[in-house]
Amino acid sequence: MNDESYEKGLAIRREVLGAEYADKSLANADDFNRDFYRNVIESCWGMVWGRDGLDRKTRSFLNLAMLCALNRPHELRLHIAGALKNGVTKDEMKEVFLQVGAYCGAPAALDGFRIAREVFAEQEKAAVK
Repeated sequence: MNDESYEKGLAIRREVLGAEYADKSLANADDFNRDFYRNVIESCWGMVWGRDGLDRKTRSFLNLAMLCALNRPHELRLHIAGALKNGVTKDEMKEVFLQVGAYCGAPAALDGFRIAREVFAEQEKAAVK
């Protein structure tokens, strides 16, 4: 295990997905899945998201397309919110889901649009409070 990659990954994950979500998921980890969470934080977030080759906005574009195409609604929801934090606009997100529809099918794109609208509504409601 690489503590430096883990710490870097944890910081990036907290910035992109939100500290509350990141901290809660770690607090809920147990002996069964704790090693998995550590691996994801170290490798995905620290060693991949932490690289200089792509900026966070570009990485968010990629994640939106992949998660939508793979039908991973829970992760897509998280990464839609993260993409907004990383500067992806709603119009750009629309283009991503249109691209998914062209190459992966309408059902995948429809889910992406539906989940995005739910996230947008939740964020608008939270902003009003």
